[in-house]
Amino acid sequence: MTDRVASTFEAQRDRLRAVAHRILGSHADAEDVVQEAWLRLSRQDEATIENLDGWLTTVVGRLSLDVLRSRRARSEAAYEEIVVTVDSPEEDAELADSVGLALLVVLETLGPSERLAFVLHDLFAVPFEEIGRILGKSTAAAKMLASRARRKVRTPSPSPAGPSQREVVQAFLTAARDGDFSSLLRVLDPEVRLTVDTPDGVVVVLGATNVAAGARFGAAAGGRSVLVGGLPGVVAWRADGTPLSVVAFTVVDGRITGIAAVADPVKLASMALPEPPETR
Repeated sequence: MTDRVASTFEAQRDRLRAVAHRILGSHADAEDVVQEAWLRLSRQDEATIENLDGWLTTVVGRLSLDVLRSRRARSEAAYEEIVVTVDSPEEDAELADSVGLALLVVLETLGPSERLAFVLHDLFAVPFEEIGRILGKSTAAAKMLASRARRKVRTPSPSPAGPSQREVVQAFLTAARDGDFSSLLRVLDPEVRLTVDTPDGVVVVLGATNVAAGARFGAAAGGRSVLVGGLPGVVAWRADGTPLSVVAFTVVDGRITGIAAVADPVKLASMALPEPPETR
């Protein structure tokens, strides 16, 4: 490998790592993918590479796709990096450098090809022709995959938790605990989306009426206020101290537009969560 190729790879390393991280949701998996891309480049005859940037994107995309397709047995990997901290006014910091829980749970509803097409095109502006080559599909098929994923992924840009967001979330939790349906509707956006990652897969509930009708999930029964990747949230525990659920809320213009919850015990066990307020 020439110095020129090596220096080009180093110049692209951060971008390649960002691409893999957004596809996989895990820094560790992204590092592994980028390292493997480097090893493959070192074994490749550079005379056969017409466009090095495109070649690297293709390799990282295909390696990431392989990881997604083999991840069923270890899908908790990405959840290890969700930052959950005890909520306090002093913690009004920037969003953590991780894939947010809301986006991660929604991405879990996508098939590997949909997920790769959406991330590469919508987040990194990779042309559909190139995405098609990575997937072994036509340009039109790549466009269709990204479009289908886009319809499923409807996540408003979150802002860090502040007093007003906390008040809205607290009002929701109080109304859910009291079974106050009308109060729930007042704090829920009409098109709110609830996604719950369960042991049996991701359940999606759309619309304020439907979300309010089923609002008695783990977080509403009591728990501890936390920040989940910078968003207001709640962690609830079972009587034996094991985590029951982690929930993050997206609040826009005074209403909850998104609720992302994890209730899968395996994924909860992989997350670094605060201790219960007291041992029961």
